[in-house]
Amino acid sequence: MPTSELTFRTAIDADIPGLVELIESAYRGDSSRAGWTTEADLLEGQRTDPDGVAAVVRNASGRLLIAEREGELIACCQLEHRGDHAYFGMFAVRPTLQGGGLGKVIIAEAERTALAAWGAREMWMTVIRQREELIAWYERRGYRRTGELSPFPYGDERFGVPQRADLEFELLVKPLGQDVPPGPARVTP
Repeated sequence: MPTSELTFRTAIDADIPGLVELIESAYRGDSSRAGWTTEADLLEGQRTDPDGVAAVVRNASGRLLIAEREGELIACCQLEHRGDHAYFGMFAVRPTLQGGGLGKVIIAEAERTALAAWGAREMWMTVIRQREELIAWYERRGYRRTGELSPFPYGDERFGVPQRADLEFELLVKPLGQDVPPGPARVTP
């Protein structure tokens, strides 16, 4: 996928409805099965909602980074500055575009942004530990499993309705700065 076709920018309030749709389509329901990032077998219900996305968009300590092609929202990720590291979350790529290398470009841009904007020394993320294929994808990008686990928020349907009783998150960490290549795309604030 040519990266010159992509533009990156920070989300604004007007983007919230499109972001909710994108995130839901990548993780929940039948539409998510067109890609490989689906959580539909682990969780039903919503992945996020307008209030949850708005909180990320309006967070003064972070940003929701959007990737567009020809003005169309095709991917996003959350970046939050947390001292010496940045947190990476809410990562979504349109299901029909998954598997073509777009995710690699988005995560590389997120790493560059966290390093350039905040001087973050590491990127942290939490992934449902049962998502072995997804964790392996992150490991191929330099993230390492820490073994540090945190509970899934059972009973809080804002995060979905679990289909099994053993879900938990694992912290993955990657040092930044050594292998972050220069940006390929035009980035706007």
